[in-house]
Amino acid sequence: MASGIYWVIYHRAAVQKAAETARSGSPAVPVLAVKVGQKDVPIYLDGLGTVQAFNAVAIRVRVDGQLVKVAFTEGQDVKVGDLLVQIDPAPYKAALAQAVAKKAQDEAVLVNARLDLKRNVDLVAKSIVSQQVYDTQLALVNQLDATVKADQAAIDAAQVNVDYTTIVAPLEGRCGIRLVDQGNIVHANDTNSCVLITQLRPISVIATLPEQTLGDIQKQWAHGALTVIAVDRDNKTTLGEGKLTVIDNQIDTTTGTLKLKATFPNTDLKLWPGQFVNARLLLETRKNGVVVPAAVIQRGPQGSYAFVVKEDKPGEKPGGKPSDKPEDKGGGKPSGPTAGEQPARKPGELTVEVRPVKVALIEGGEALIDEGLKPGERVVVEGQYRLQAGSKVKLRTNGKPAAESGAEQ
Repeated sequence: MASGIYWVIYHRAAVQKAAETARSGSPAVPVLAVKVGQKDVPIYLDGLGTVQAFNAVAIRVRVDGQLVKVAFTEGQDVKVGDLLVQIDPAPYKAALAQAVAKKAQDEAVLVNARLDLKRNVDLVAKSIVSQQVYDTQLALVNQLDATVKADQAAIDAAQVNVDYTTIVAPLEGRCGIRLVDQGNIVHANDTNSCVLITQLRPISVIATLPEQTLGDIQKQWAHGALTVIAVDRDNKTTLGEGKLTVIDNQIDTTTGTLKLKATFPNTDLKLWPGQFVNARLLLETRKNGVVVPAAVIQRGPQGSYAFVVKEDKPGEKPGGKPSDKPEDKGGGKPSGPTAGEQPARKPGELTVEVRPVKVALIEGGEALIDEGLKPGERVVVEGQYRLQAGSKVKLRTNGKPAAESGAEQ
């Protein structure tokens, strides 16, 4: 309520001062004015992002033994199946050979037991041996058959251990710093890995945005994939362009933020795991948006406003409204302006109007206007500090009046 009363008093004082200034014949204020433009304006949501590897694998050993070969170099790009490290396979090959021999031994015993079972079938039919002898031999055959199967399982387990002695790359990526040197004894329960492999192409960016943006993001995402731009910390260098892939399934209650994940091709490797970037989510593009330089926007008790340049017509008061008094129309004896009123301007005089505006956003030195201005109108971009509602102005270009420079803004 107090701010409204202040605005009314301020406005009346400004009008009265403008009238007194006009009567005193003060010179026009030189200002720099531009025309209100119109173009497509992208609308971004900005948040802090962290680059993460698309996949990351810590290479660990799965059997004990001596590390006899390190086949990779630090920083090397590897493909799936490339050899990384080799553990001494000799003990495990010996165990494999032993398991194979044990199976062969048990298979020979099984063959002999099956021959005895076949003979017992004929003898039982002729009542030479009892049924009990036949059943006992049948159980022995089944037992030996299970033993052979167990031997095969032991062979498979031994073969797995032999395979574990050769460690290959599980994915395409880049090797990090070597953490174990050749010749060391390694164990399956070691906490340290041999090397970390990270996938850099593609790569991911995890960004956080305020929870209030969730509705707008979901609305636009329903119409198609959303573009995310990764910008360096200087807010100038573009590091890559990707697509939004995941919206986290919950909001962080401690910070009131929402996590988003975007995927970038990263063909030029400008994005690196652990890097901090500014993530810009392209929410939408405002078609034929009304734009002005950011310097045009002024702020007062009632919000944002701009000074709009008007050309008064004969017999009009500042602001473009015709006078209703007969003396202003040429009839009767002019009595001069009363207190609080402003006299009619001369033909072609330029004045300014204070116009409230609604600003959607300010980006890159330009302001996107939702309400208050129309394309083609002229607004003051420099010299506002000397202006009031109804002030006379003259346009200048590059520091000179427009009439002298021969150019018009």
